[in-house]
Amino acid sequence: MIQTEDLSKQFGDFWAVDGLSFEVHPGQILALLGQNGAGKTTTVRLLTAVLAPSRGWAQVAGYDVRKQADKVRASVGVLTEQHGLYLRMSGAEYLDFFGQIYRLNGSARRARIAALLEYFDLTGVAGQNIGAYSKGMRQKLALARALIHEPPVLLLDEPTSAMDPESARLVRDSIASLRSENRTILICTHNLAEAELLADQIAIIYRGKILISGTVEELKRRLLGPAEYEVRIRGAWPPGSFRLPVGVTLIGEVDSVRRFRVEDANQSNPLLLQALVSQHVQVVAMQEAPRSLEQVYLAAMSQVRRE
Repeated sequence: MIQTEDLSKQFGDFWAVDGLSFEVHPGQILALLGQNGAGKTTTVRLLTAVLAPSRGWAQVAGYDVRKQADKVRASVGVLTEQHGLYLRMSGAEYLDFFGQIYRLNGSARRARIAALLEYFDLTGVAGQNIGAYSKGMRQKLALARALIHEPPVLLLDEPTSAMDPESARLVRDSIASLRSENRTILICTHNLAEAELLADQIAIIYRGKILISGTVEELKRRLLGPAEYEVRIRGAWPPGSFRLPVGVTLIGEVDSVRRFRVEDANQSNPLLLQALVSQHVQVVAMQEAPRSLEQVYLAAMSQVRRE
């Protein structure tokens, strides 16, 4: 659905985006992470054919962003950080206005508006001016606008920025429910917990370049090392040396908790539990030590600064 090769954008002597190459397939959500000024928003503008690349190319929904800009714009739904709602319009009027821009005929437009208002739980306020809407309602209306023409690609720039937790959850749940085998979603966000919940793929961008990309689990392993497991025991730890299975290393102990680094959990964890039981260790609980996308991001930033 989205494919780029050496995608780049130069402003004067500054390369805002420099050599991005990635793919996003149907049914996937890609989260693009990075600092302010890293090039995330410029990337979205290139993918919507608002800006023309200075170098390289991109295809969105099968259309070239340079040669088929009109078809690209007809194929994407965009939610910008400042989405420009017309506050004196009602929600229904607003969606009708954009339905006309996308040249939906009258009956199809009305049916689509009714379906979106119901989907986002806005039917009850459809006749009210948008100025009276809460932040969460406004964000959902902006999402409905992005979906009015049923685009195969959604580009969402900071979809829950500056929202209270309840409103952010409403919007996040809406985004998750939009995932389908016929739609691709790209999210630019600073909210790492949100990205970890929603995204199939993560790409970290720094000064216009992709530092690292992959699934959350792949990135955790590459940047943070093998998984770690915590075992909580009751009673005493066996005295003397204790032989651990191959691929397991004891790396910490605090009170009744022992932490192990495990190379391959599927192979080693059953053997570890077996070994503990054979030594008459009373295991109360065993769980993977939590490692967040925030740790991955900070490790990537630390690595690039050292380099």
